[in-house]
Amino acid sequence: QVHLVESGGETVQAGESLRLSCTLSAPTINGCMYDMSWHRQAPGKEREFVAAIDTDGNTSFRDSVKGRFTISHDNYRDTTYLQMNNLKPDDTAMYYCSAQPHSHCQLRWDLKDNYWGQGTQVTVSS
Repeated sequence: QVHLVESGGETVQAGESLRLSCTLSAPTINGCMYDMSWHRQAPGKEREFVAAIDTDGNTSFRDSVKGRFTISHDNYRDTTYLQMNNLKPDDTAMYYCSAQPHSHCQLRWDLKDNYWGQGTQVTVSS
């Protein structure tokens, strides 16, 4: 139904930048809109929220990434980006993209309230 594919994760040094991409594919679903978010999970820790963007373009971030990360969405490409600047070793984690269909779409197309991608690994060395 709804598929998310992340890319862009790699190993970088502290202070460098990365841009993660998340492409949404829903070939059998028409007319739906999704709020998008990024989350991350470090080894031995719980998954945590990183950033979100809604269909109005409103964004939110966890405190530790404010001023360093930005989130954006390209409607034409159905792709959500997470630009990460001034990376720190504490940013090391598997990064997951998430899509939340609007409620009317969930009802019309029998969708779940949230979909996850498979993740992309970001490693920041000191």
